[in-house]
Amino acid sequence: MNHTLQINQPFVLESGEILPDLTIAYQTLGQLNKEKNNAVWVFHALTANADAGNWWKGLVGNNAVLNPAKHFIVCANVLGSPYGSTAPENLSFPHFTVRDVVKAHLLLATHLQINQIYLAIGGSFGGNQALEFAYMFGGRLQHLVLVACAAKETAWGQAIHEAQRLALQADPDFGQPQGGQAGLRAARGMALLQYRTPQAYIAQQTDTAEKLHDFKAASYIRYQGQKLVQRFTALSFYYLTHCLDTHHIGRGRGGEYAALQKIDTPTLAIAIKSDGLVPPNQTRQMALAMPNAICVEIESDFGHDGFLIETQQLSKLIKCFMDEG
Repeated sequence: MNHTLQINQPFVLESGEILPDLTIAYQTLGQLNKEKNNAVWVFHALTANADAGNWWKGLVGNNAVLNPAKHFIVCANVLGSPYGSTAPENLSFPHFTVRDVVKAHLLLATHLQINQIYLAIGGSFGGNQALEFAYMFGGRLQHLVLVACAAKETAWGQAIHEAQRLALQADPDFGQPQGGQAGLRAARGMALLQYRTPQAYIAQQTDTAEKLHDFKAASYIRYQGQKLVQRFTALSFYYLTHCLDTHHIGRGRGGEYAALQKIDTPTLAIAIKSDGLVPPNQTRQMALAMPNAICVEIESDFGHDGFLIETQQLSKLIKCFMDEG
């Protein structure tokens, strides 16, 4: 079910800049039980949205491990997303951080009168949010699942995002409300090189016919870029990659180890062995610093995108983790 929360008061960002008000678009699946202890909070990735049952099929939905028949599932469109939450319309919009995104989630949790959460879960950028949420949430969090994420954004990730933003800024009409589409197509193509593995491209995009142009791999990159243009905006992509760059659980908290030590929620961290964007050692180091976490590595031919694709493996691990907890 689609909902909108309108907060008609200033929203102060970590930078000190202020949004005059805040809109949070979100979806819920299932019902909150009488004990109010069956809430599951799903955090979405960079270009996804609140419809977790759509982009995480096999993990969220009827008869899935995250089941609306058992759980009250909440997923909110992040600040800056073009799917109904407050988002940039031009380049005068202030930059915001992962903590600002999570601060908005916390306002939604208060609105929903949720002070205990059975499970918080996210992959990639969603995992960054889930980690911050676990640190900032003042209520009781019973389980935490972090997939393909780390304690802070790496220099590798930041370099990739800057290259993508350069592609956006090279588009002459970038910065206008619906401008920057050519730049967004290029930035998306660059991103797709990091989300998958060379082996996946070779296996799936190799031409069987002899050609001199219009290769299958090139067509795939163009197609995926156009798909994103039809559902996303260049401005949101620009601001959200900046937001990704700010992820650092230890900033202002004595460093990442000190901050991670304070998150004692039972945690399952899942790394993908073939992930070139968030190397498994980054996820493993995060889990080792947490007092009540385990890290499991899964196999996937799809690299970072395995967090969206390998739902059978994820479901099995998450079910065992929750059953044991």
